[in-house]
Amino acid sequence: MKILLLSDTHGFLDEKIHEYLNDRDEVWHAGDIGSGEVADALESVTKLRAVFGNIDDLTIQKRFPLNNHFVCEGLKVWITHIAGNPPHFDLRIKKELMSQPPDLLISGHSHILKITRHKEWNNMIYINPGAAGNHGFHIERTMVRFDVEKGLIQNMEVIQLGKRGYLPKVY
Repeated sequence: MKILLLSDTHGFLDEKIHEYLNDRDEVWHAGDIGSGEVADALESVTKLRAVFGNIDDLTIQKRFPLNNHFVCEGLKVWITHIAGNPPHFDLRIKKELMSQPPDLLISGHSHILKITRHKEWNNMIYINPGAAGNHGFHIERTMVRFDVEKGLIQNMEVIQLGKRGYLPKVY
């Protein structure tokens, strides 16, 4: 299973992302999608698994869950927008993490690319793909692609989309 992982598009879908969608079986979005048009554009190319984020309106919140738990090729996955900064996880998810840690926890929100393994959480892998959109304090727009086969993540690659667009000064 070939996956493209992104987050925090905030209503902006860079044309470069389409170059990476064509060979992917699924795209996973970790919230702050920003508009139905972004979700529609992603779904027009491949299967979309997503969660809503704190900036998403009611339309997006009705379309996607707060938490998305599923199994992909034997890998237990949990996508949520706000997970905290590992190992200091958000209280909203910490209890469930302690009792049933996934193999892979994915979140967004911070706009900071982070990929770590947590031995204290059943060797769980944590991925925040950074932000693929133009809105926020991040400098570089990023996303992650990888393959999942027989419960294992393989061929992981961080993709840099370029610098975030700067907003014009208001006088």
